[in-house]
Amino acid sequence: MFDTATRSDKTATLYRMVMEEHVCPYGLKAKDRLEREGFTVDDRWLESREETDAFKEEHAVKTTPQIFIDGERIGGYDALRAHLGEDVSTGEDETTYQPVIAIFAMSFAMSLALCLLAFGTVLTPLVLTKFIAIAMCLLALQKLQDVESFSTMFLNYDVLARRWVRYGYIYPFAEGLAGVLMLGGLLPWLSGPLALVIGGIGAASVIKAVYIDRRELKCACVGGNSKVPLGFVSLTENVMMFAMGALTLGLLFA
Repeated sequence: MFDTATRSDKTATLYRMVMEEHVCPYGLKAKDRLEREGFTVDDRWLESREETDAFKEEHAVKTTPQIFIDGERIGGYDALRAHLGEDVSTGEDETTYQPVIAIFAMSFAMSLALCLLAFGTVLTPLVLTKFIAIAMCLLALQKLQDVESFSTMFLNYDVLARRWVRYGYIYPFAEGLAGVLMLGGLLPWLSGPLALVIGGIGAASVIKAVYIDRRELKCACVGGNSKVPLGFVSLTENVMMFAMGALTLGLLFA
């Protein structure tokens, strides 16, 4: 990792593809990152496929961009980030909670904005219920981007989907429908039981897979390509749905 005090007098040489039909996005990122770190960038364009292939052959590399600092080849954009001391993803098996954190944070912000618009204040219990409803909608949207991939990952742990495979295809639509109805306060006789059932089955599935069977799995809560570990976050999502279903039915029959 470089000392920032001496970085300003350093020069980096960057080779990147800049063609009429294609400008390499990682090359742009590398140039921006180097400049933000105080480097003077010798920006060298590879302006044709032939020029790019010749460069790769000359330096025995498979990809561009390529960054050189003080005559030493650093590598591509990820190698540059690692060279500058950043944590870089090491592979497909790496886990992260970032997608769930982003969805929950955005859901809460939207709930605050909605309640402020509707009631003139955020100091209302509806902030919590609208937050859960919005989160259900956004989580369903993630799953609906690729229902096939979601259903495949879902089959790894959901107890009902393993007995009835079609449930894995129905689940995202059911979650989204329940979320929209709860957000608008519509058809509580439908949204309540729907959230209660899918939340209850989901919670039971997570408890069995993670806390009883001790399996290490990825959660399908944010879609079929999720790197979120199955565990507490997944359980929380399902418990929230179950609680919303119970609350909706409780208010309906109160």
